[in-house]
Amino acid sequence: MEIFRCSPQGGMRRSHRTNTLVIISDHTRSIYQDRWVGDTFHYTGMGQRGDQSLEFMQNKTLAESNQNGVEVHLFEVFVPGKYTYMGRVELAGQPYQEIQPDADGNPRRVWVFPLRLVDTSSPVPIPEEFAILKQKQKE
Repeated sequence: MEIFRCSPQGGMRRSHRTNTLVIISDHTRSIYQDRWVGDTFHYTGMGQRGDQSLEFMQNKTLAESNQNGVEVHLFEVFVPGKYTYMGRVELAGQPYQEIQPDADGNPRRVWVFPLRLVDTSSPVPIPEEFAILKQKQKE
């Protein structure tokens, strides 16, 4: 929060002061189905109930991040309360829609953003249970 000057809450935290968007993928308590497939992280947009909109708040910021000059930084949570900085990311392709359950368990359309790390020179180790798709991709 101090470095990026962003909110302490939410999965997508925009800071106009630093022109950044911090995205959090909390694997310990999230309803979202964020996942690594190979070297691409598929991050679910914001909105917990009903269909998500690409024009809604930070979904729009992330969708336009390759053109709007906003730097995007990814954190993942594998242990409750412990944030792991994965690095700066950029869109690796066009956002797409899929069906995921909402906070009430009802199916709805979400936006998924394929992201890749900008600097892969020193990758952060991902716990084995979250790297299964990454391993299968290499086989």
